[in-house]
Amino acid sequence: MNTIYIDFADLGDYEDFYTQLKEKLELPAHFGDNLDALSDVISGELKLPLHLEFVNMSVDQLEIFEDLLTTLEDVEDKVEDFSFAYYLEQYDDEEGEGEADEETEQ
Repeated sequence: MNTIYIDFADLGDYEDFYTQLKEKLELPAHFGDNLDALSDVISGELKLPLHLEFVNMSVDQLEIFEDLLTTLEDVEDKVEDFSFAYYLEQYDDEEGEGEADEETEQ
């Protein structure tokens, strides 16, 4: 299975997400930067099996990218050889500094 990691540590918006996605996946030239296009390309044009992992997501990003997560959940239900997971950044100390540790998987 091909696993692609998208690091959310430096992502602020969907434009940043699509830029990183295009760097990691061989998307067709006609790919549009929107959720419908992402669903379509996973459902019919990408080489499967494929697993996407979103790492270092913040709680704020869960809200910003809620539609993305919902779209990928729908695609995961429909496309047999596609899966994804996301992992929240968590900190060991009280001030929010330190290494990220354990994960939250969807």
